[in-house]
Amino acid sequence: MFATLPCFISLVSVGVFQSCSQRTAPVLAQLLGDVLREKPQEADGIDSVIVVDNVPQVGPDRLEKLKNVIHKIFSKFGKITNEFYPEADGKTKGYIFLEYSVPSHAHEAVKNADGYKLDKQHTFRVNLFTDFDKYMSISDEWEPPEKQPFKDFGNLRHWLEDPDCRDQYSVIYDSGEKTGIFSNDVKEPIEVEERARWTETYVRWSPKGTYLATFHQRGIALWGGEKFKQIQRFSHQGVQLIDFSPCERYVVTFSPLMDTKDDPQAIIIWDVLTGQKKRGFHCESSAHWPIFKWSPDGKFFARMTQDTLSIYETPVSFLQQAICFRVDFSWSPGDNIIAFWVPEDKDIPARVTLMQLPSRNEIRVRNLFNVVDCKLHWQKNGDYLCVKVDRTPKGTQGIVTNFEIFRMREKQVPVDVVEMKEGIIAFAWEPNGSRFAVLHGESPRINASFYDVKSNGKIDLIKMFDKQQANSIFWSPQGQFLVLAGLRSMNGALAFVDTSDCTMMNIAEHYMASDVEWDPTGRFVVTSVSWWSHKVDNAYWLWTFQGRLLQKNNKDRFCQLLWRPRPPSLLSQEQIKAIKKDLKKYSKIFEQKDRLSQSKASKELVDKRRAMMEDYRKYREDAMKMYQEQRPLRLELRGGVDTDELESNVDDWEEETIEFFINEEIIPIGDL
Repeated sequence: MFATLPCFISLVSVGVFQSCSQRTAPVLAQLLGDVLREKPQEADGIDSVIVVDNVPQVGPDRLEKLKNVIHKIFSKFGKITNEFYPEADGKTKGYIFLEYSVPSHAHEAVKNADGYKLDKQHTFRVNLFTDFDKYMSISDEWEPPEKQPFKDFGNLRHWLEDPDCRDQYSVIYDSGEKTGIFSNDVKEPIEVEERARWTETYVRWSPKGTYLATFHQRGIALWGGEKFKQIQRFSHQGVQLIDFSPCERYVVTFSPLMDTKDDPQAIIIWDVLTGQKKRGFHCESSAHWPIFKWSPDGKFFARMTQDTLSIYETPVSFLQQAICFRVDFSWSPGDNIIAFWVPEDKDIPARVTLMQLPSRNEIRVRNLFNVVDCKLHWQKNGDYLCVKVDRTPKGTQGIVTNFEIFRMREKQVPVDVVEMKEGIIAFAWEPNGSRFAVLHGESPRINASFYDVKSNGKIDLIKMFDKQQANSIFWSPQGQFLVLAGLRSMNGALAFVDTSDCTMMNIAEHYMASDVEWDPTGRFVVTSVSWWSHKVDNAYWLWTFQGRLLQKNNKDRFCQLLWRPRPPSLLSQEQIKAIKKDLKKYSKIFEQKDRLSQSKASKELVDKRRAMMEDYRKYREDAMKMYQEQRPLRLELRGGVDTDELESNVDDWEEETIEFFINEEIIPIGDL
């Protein structure tokens, strides 16, 4: 198609010369030069052409079907103007050429369709046609890359080596003007670092606590190490949201300002170590953030668009597409298993599907009927999946809620059902156990129910507390303990519960509390009133897991508190069990250390006061020395009069009394 154009122009030129006279030949020769300069080159237009390899080899009977499938896949990236399927011996050769209307559509097809898995035997490899010339012209001489100097950021996990095992947390206050990092202590917070205008909006810790992300108009900055040095910067104008992959290898940023049709930049995935942009995506709305949800090992991530669930594999390349409609999906926290549900379509029932990656095996499918909505809730270790199903049974009015409990660790993934006849306010799994808590009912009769998933296939109701002032459930990261909180409109009512025997350890209140944050160990919990949601009484309070108030930290226009996460423990399950078994032995050591810390605190206070007194004495001596050195200069300036002694030597003063007559007046008082 492209090679015939120069030949056509040459034939026309010859015809013109043959039909022209000698007088017009010089003029035509001059015009011909202009035409030849503008003639199409051999490479013109091929930057809109892509080559798709690993396409099925089919005969004439299946060619039309193959073309329809290919056109359906690749037409979503842009308008296809030409298609060419080379053939040999009555079959296609296994590769095809597609031409788009503009080069940007071809680039988009290469980005998104390279690695597309059509079936088990065919995975597409997509390249630009111009890439062949580029790779053929690569020099045979290899030049080693320039060595980059090593940057030592210090120990990025130094806080884990604290001898007293104190956890850290970040605090934003003064309406965002100040950000501080503190170590948690029972007596009072210990300041680690504080900076003015460290961030323009809020901060975010990475999943393992290695990095602190701060927001700026021009992008994101990552900080870490002992002195919180800047480790990496990501330039993304107007960035508003951020998300990390669980492995901390990638960071995802969102900005509504930078997106363009040809170069998607609304969502960018960055490599944390190199700071390089891995890929950009368009985004219609950030209402459901994070847009991408990651598998627990960070190897896969998925995104839901209007009618497509797209799953990607890292390094960031396209893996597959599953055509769905109005679905919700979620990754298992423990395995590379994705759960998604598809609503009913005419006579086809709604279904929940569990798919394993990268094999794409459907390990469990559950059909559901009369479904209004579904919500997916995973237990922290991925042992259980709860699908909250809202139904409208035929012949009844209102909505009935069922909890479909999937037992992920058992063969064929059996499912148990718990029916709830009241409206559901909140649901939460115990992080490291088989129990879950549910808030149901309507105010003022809100009930808190606790269930246990037994190994015999039954789900038992352990306990129900009625008439609770709560709208949120916060489990301790280690399980067993939780806080039932009535945030915001419920005026900060708090109930501390031990689920081992379902006892209410304490009932308290933090008026107008807006947030509850457990520390990573589950020993402490913080309740706070954020200036972002309430303009008065801004503070954060520190409690024990039993509900005993330890501190009231009032910060001017306090905004946000976030605990620094801890990476997973390096101890095996056997070692953890052994430690729990010998906990009494360790408790004696800890109690002794607590007593020493109290006496140490008193000693530190005395030492601090002595140091302050010593500093004052030293300052006074330096001031007196300077005073004596400047004495001659003062005498010279004041004509030899020592003004320093005028009112100081009282003992050397002489007292002199002077009497003098003022006047005399005689007043007659009459006869006595």
